[in-house]
Amino acid sequence: MKKSDRTPIYALLENIRSLHNVGAIFRTSDAVNLEKLYLCGFTGSPPRNEITKTALGAEEVVPWEHHDDAIKLVKDLKAQGVKVVAVELCEGAFNYADADYDFPVCFVFGHEVEGISDELIEHCDMAVQLPMLGRANSLNVATCYGIIVYDALKKLS
Repeated sequence: MKKSDRTPIYALLENIRSLHNVGAIFRTSDAVNLEKLYLCGFTGSPPRNEITKTALGAEEVVPWEHHDDAIKLVKDLKAQGVKVVAVELCEGAFNYADADYDFPVCFVFGHEVEGISDELIEHCDMAVQLPMLGRANSLNVATCYGIIVYDALKKLS
């Protein structure tokens, strides 16, 4: 893959409340040369100082769009042949390490406490989860994002 070729990985953030998480996700998106980042619902979007502080300029080079309606966006992506994968602890979710993806793929991440809305999960092609072996039942969304997109990058090559 040439440096300028975008990776056939998209991400959709639904209602991420922390602008610092959004900035960290922008930075990781640049590192994997993400195709596009979709900021949905009340997820904050640039320009915001809190995003810039953690993105370190990535918000200026990563292609992104804001959409109010995540479900309409998912339907549009699926119509374009993009597989949509919820990253959520939910019934029927596969361990991310065992999951096979058809590319292009869009990973969906949700609110830091509430997760992805049930209605949006219903529109996804599949769900994956990270195993949680300790007391906590989730990771920080930006940390989870990094694990998922780097695992997908590995599976792409």
